Amino acid sequence: MQKLFTRRFLAIWVTFILILFTYFTPPALAVNNPELLPAEETPVVDLANFIPTLQEQSLIENLNEFEAQTGWKMRVLTQYERSPGRAVKKFWGLDDKSILLVADGRGGNLLAFSIGDDVYELLPRTFWIELQTRFGNMYYVREHSENNAIVEAMETVQGCLLRGGCNVVPGLPREQWILTLISSIVGGIILGIAAIPRKESQGIAWQWALILSPLWGILFIAFGMGPVITRTPELLPLLRNILGFILGAVVAFLSPIVDRHPTEET
Repeated sequence: MQKLFTRRFLAIWVTFILILFTYFTPPALAVNNPELLPAEETPVVDLANFIPTLQEQSLIENLNEFEAQTGWKMRVLTQYERSPGRAVKKFWGLDDKSILLVADGRGGNLLAFSIGDDVYELLPRTFWIELQTRFGNMYYVREHSENNAIVEAMETVQGCLLRGGCNVVPGLPREQWILTLISSIVGGIILGIAAIPRKESQGIAWQWALILSPLWGILFIAFGMGPVITRTPELLPLLRNILGFILGAVVAFLSPIVDRHPTEET
């Protein structure tokens, strides 16, 4: 009897707590604050005051002119503590040909994008992820400030739309090029080690080099040359990566010979 009474008491107590949370906790509503939006429509709503006045006017004129020429609707919203939320969709009449950039300084990445379905035919999802990562990361924002990060991201989108689409974000930042150079050097080192002769009469171990070709080929071609070719027409970064690949292969191939000479003299 005592156990049954205890169970019923616990059940009643849990039910009472659930009722309290249900009736006395305010419901979670979707954000919708149209009062934060201006009375007249403008392509830029700078609630966080990220963009200086003159630059904001220039950006407004640029977005209006671009929409008149191409039909693509590009909008910018900056926010910090409060957000207009769903109200921007009605305010701007966002549709399948719309691109909304939301700049919010509270998160780890400044930029976020809301994209219409028609835009994805020219600019895939991977493009937007790379765009957000390149211009919205805290290091880029710290070096170039919020306003320039916003403007440069929008100009990059405009350039890709004018050329008929982009699979990747144009331009090769120094940090990304260094990664491609490291990948090229590592690919060359793997090729050089694989080509080291295993027999005295053998000059180059071509078989091992071919067996490991998927590995060094992916590092050099896919990760070393691919990002450079697809992002910039400049030849200098490409030539540097090729040179790094060759040097890595030569140094790795000759390293056993260099180590062998002191032993033979001894």
